[in-house]
Amino acid sequence: MVVNYRQILEHISDAIFLLDADGYIQYCNPGATTLTGYSINDLSHQSMALLRSGGNDLIHAEYERTVALRQGVTHSKGWIFRKEGSHFWGEMTITPVFDEEQVCTGYTCVLRDSTAVLEETIRLRDNEERYRLMVEGVKEYAIFLLDTGGHIVTWNEGAQRTKGYSPDEIIGKHFSTFYTAEDLKDGKPARELKIAVATGKYEEQGWRVKKDGSVFWANVVITALFNERNEHIGFSKVTRDLTETKYQQEALRESEERYRSLVEQVGDYGIFMMDEKGRIVSWNTGAQRINGYTTEEILGKYFSIFYTEEDILSGKPDFELRTALAVGKYEEEGWRLRKDGSKFWANVVITALYSSEKVFMGFSKVTRDLTERKQAELALRESYERFRSLAHTLKKTNTELAYANQELEQFTSIVSHDLQEPIRTIKSYLQLLDLKLDAEQNTDLKAYISRTIHAANRMRELIQNLLHYSQLSRGEILEVTMPTAELIEQALQNLKSSIERTQPEIRIECEVDVVKGDRVQLVQLLQNLLSNALKFTDAEKPLITIWCTEVEGHVKFSVSDNGIGIAPGDYAKVFDMFRRLHTQKEYPGTGIGLTICKKIVDRHRGKIWLESEAGQGTTFHFTLYEN
Repeated sequence: MVVNYRQILEHISDAIFLLDADGYIQYCNPGATTLTGYSINDLSHQSMALLRSGGNDLIHAEYERTVALRQGVTHSKGWIFRKEGSHFWGEMTITPVFDEEQVCTGYTCVLRDSTAVLEETIRLRDNEERYRLMVEGVKEYAIFLLDTGGHIVTWNEGAQRTKGYSPDEIIGKHFSTFYTAEDLKDGKPARELKIAVATGKYEEQGWRVKKDGSVFWANVVITALFNERNEHIGFSKVTRDLTETKYQQEALRESEERYRSLVEQVGDYGIFMMDEKGRIVSWNTGAQRINGYTTEEILGKYFSIFYTEEDILSGKPDFELRTALAVGKYEEEGWRLRKDGSKFWANVVITALYSSEKVFMGFSKVTRDLTERKQAELALRESYERFRSLAHTLKKTNTELAYANQELEQFTSIVSHDLQEPIRTIKSYLQLLDLKLDAEQNTDLKAYISRTIHAANRMRELIQNLLHYSQLSRGEILEVTMPTAELIEQALQNLKSSIERTQPEIRIECEVDVVKGDRVQLVQLLQNLLSNALKFTDAEKPLITIWCTEVEGHVKFSVSDNGIGIAPGDYAKVFDMFRRLHTQKEYPGTGIGLTICKKIVDRHRGKIWLESEAGQGTTFHFTLYEN
C-alpha cells in the first residue's frame, strides 16, 4: 500500500510547516491556516516571525533554528498572533531536516494551541504559589506533615537526609521522636502543637535528635493547617539543620567578599549571585549599567524580574535554574528587560555554585548585552536577502537574455543562409550572360555585368563575415596550449597569396614560446590584423613587424606596419561594425574585420588598442587573459 504522506498532513489538526534552510515557509497544511487565520498565500515564503509579537522578531526566529540545528530539536512556548489580531498560547517544535550528505536543507515546525493548558497551569500555579510562599517564609530543609495528633503522614528527601529516617521507618510515628529526653519530660512537643493551633505557627531553634542518637541544632517551624471550613486538619513542620550552616554562612561571606572585590568593577558584563531560589544577593557595576537597577533597588528580588511576560508564563526562569542545577551550567541567548521596560538581546550564563564540601550554595549569573552585534547581524541578513532577491532577478533576466540571444543567433544563421541563396543565383545567371555575350558588340553591358558579379561577391563575403561574427559568441572557447611561432606561421600561410603579391618585409620578434587560447580564433585574429597591414599601405616596400612579449604575467602581441596610418580622432571608430574610414574603391573590404578581432580578444579576457598617426603607419596591440 502506498502511503500518501501529504494526505496525512492535510488531516492533522495541528499546524505543520516546512521551512527552507533560511527559515522561510515553503509548505503549510490546512491546520496552519485554520489555527492562524492566514491563507496559504499569506504564509508562503514568510518567516515564522510573522506569527510572533509584532511580526519582526527575526533575531529570536534565527536563534531558535540555530538551537534546533545544534541540539537536533527545539521547543518553545509563547503568544502566537492570528491574522485578525487575536492571539493564543502556542507550543512550537522545530526540527532540522538533513539530506544524504548531512547538510541541513530546511526545518519542520509543528505549532499547537495550548491556551487551555496554560490556563490550567496558571490555576494550578496560583494554588501552588500559596504553598510556595509558605515554604519560602521559613528556612526549610526537612518538610513533612503531621496529623492533628502529631503523627507523621508525609516525609520528604530533605527530612530523610537531616534526621536519618527513611519514609518506611518514620511515617506513622509521633514527631516527639526527634526530641531530647529533657524536652519530652517537660512536655515540650504537646506544648508546641497547642501554641501552633492557638497562634497559627510555632517557631524556635533548639536541639533535636537524629536516628543515630546524635543531636543537631535545628531551626523549627510548626504551622497549623485548616481547610476551607476552618477545620483543623493537621500541621506542617519544617526543620533545618543549622549546625553546619553557621560555618557555611561564614565561608560564604568570605567567598562573597572575594567575589565582590573581583567582579564589582567589571563594566562590560552584568555579574551577580543568587541564592538557591533565584533571589539576587550581589550586584556589580556592569549589571547596573546593563539592567538599569541600583544595588538597593534589586537586592532580594527574584531574577525573573528581567524576563518577558511570555518567558514567565512558560516557566522559563525556573527551568533555567533547574537545568543549571542538573548539569552545572545553563547558557542561552534571548530577550531580557531593563528597568525602563526596554528589551535587549542578552547572552546569559547561569552556573550552580557549591562549597568545598559539595554543598549547594546558589547560582552565579553573567549577562552580556549583544543587542548591537545582533542588530549588525540582522542588517547583514537583510543585505543578504536583498542580494538574494537581486540575484533571483538577475538570473531571470539572464535567462531571458540567453533566450533572446539564442533566437538572435538562429535568426542570423537563417538570414545569412537565405541571403546567400539568391546571391548565388544572381551570380550564376550573370556569369551565363557574360559567357554568351559578344565582347566586341556589348562592351558596356559586359562591364556592367562584371561590376554586378563583383558586387555579388562582396555581398557574399559580407554575409559570411556577419555569420562568422555571430558564431564567435556560441559555445565555450576551446583552450589549448600551442607554440607561438606555429600560431604566427599559420596566419601568414593563410595570407600567402596576398604576401606574394605585395612582397612585404616581415619581421618577427617573439619572446614567448607558447600561448594559450582557442587556436582557430587566435589564427583569425592575427590573420585579420596582418591582412589590414598588407591592405592599408602606399609604401613601395611594405614593412610589417610582429612582436610577442610577456607583460605582468600575461601575453601581449603587437602588429606594426608602415602604411597610411589612422588619425587619433578615428581610434574609437575602427572597431565599430561596418565602420569604414576609406571608400570601397580605395581599399576594398567589409568593415567587419577589426570588429571580429575585438570580439575574439574580449572572449579571451584581454584588451585591444592601437597607436597610429596619419601617414606614419599603425601598431595594433592586444593582450590575452588579463587578471
